[in-house]
Amino acid sequence: MRAKILLSVVIGLVFSWAFSVNYACASDGPVKIITSFYPVYIMAINVAKDVPGVSVTNLTPSVTGCLHDYAVTTRDMKKLADAHVFVANGAGMESFLDRIVAQYPAIKVVTLAARIPLLKGTSGDNPHVWVSVTHAITEVERLGDALAGIDPVHAPLYQKNAAEYVGKLQALREKMRAALVSYRGRDIVTFHEAFSYFAEEFGFHIAAVVEREPGSQPSARELSQTIDIIKKSRIKALFSEPQYPALAAKTIARETGIEVYILDPAVSGPDDLDAYIQIMEKNCEVLEYAFSK
Repeated sequence: MRAKILLSVVIGLVFSWAFSVNYACASDGPVKIITSFYPVYIMAINVAKDVPGVSVTNLTPSVTGCLHDYAVTTRDMKKLADAHVFVANGAGMESFLDRIVAQYPAIKVVTLAARIPLLKGTSGDNPHVWVSVTHAITEVERLGDALAGIDPVHAPLYQKNAAEYVGKLQALREKMRAALVSYRGRDIVTFHEAFSYFAEEFGFHIAAVVEREPGSQPSARELSQTIDIIKKSRIKALFSEPQYPALAAKTIARETGIEVYILDPAVSGPDDLDAYIQIMEKNCEVLEYAFSK
């Protein structure tokens, strides 16, 4: 009987030791966080700001843009060798996520879009949730909760930082809603399917998407259909993106006489805590200007 009790105690101690080892890197030493791409990186540096011993590194170059068909390199994978946490957008954005999990099973993976209802795109779920300020708030809250659970010693700091950044995003959302409310119901034409959640949030209708995937040129038929939609409607503006060459935009502008403006889906930019906010404020200014003409 005493042997059984002793065995139970030993087993309990082993499990306790294993649990503590699992979290030792987070609680007793440096924590290395790797993010998948730019918008996730900006969220992470806000939530992990001033947390002792925590570093945040972006896996992909900040000029990569969306990760459609992105293939991780050997250099990318080396960055993950001693990482403790990998933060991804999820919703299908990171097609390489399974490879990372398989090669580095000890890394704790946090997918930020897990709580967000997804819109359908032409090839499945649309992963561009962060372009909606409301969904960006949800992602930041999820990241704060996840990091607090992974690194409980610093949980109050993660939660404080997340709450502060959420407050900034809420103020941004209210500012944009007030500025754009009179334009609700307007039709817009975009390049790339990045603005579906943005349009849903602020009440715009995407009448046409010229290039559904970055770099994919529309066919002659698709161009003709888009030109017909614009001519038959009251659409006055075509919105391209700074990260991708929109070669078809010139053709459409020439055939319809509409102006081409730039909307930024916040997939590249400066290494700055307020970068996402500044990008969205600029988008708001562009829309106000385009719709007022």
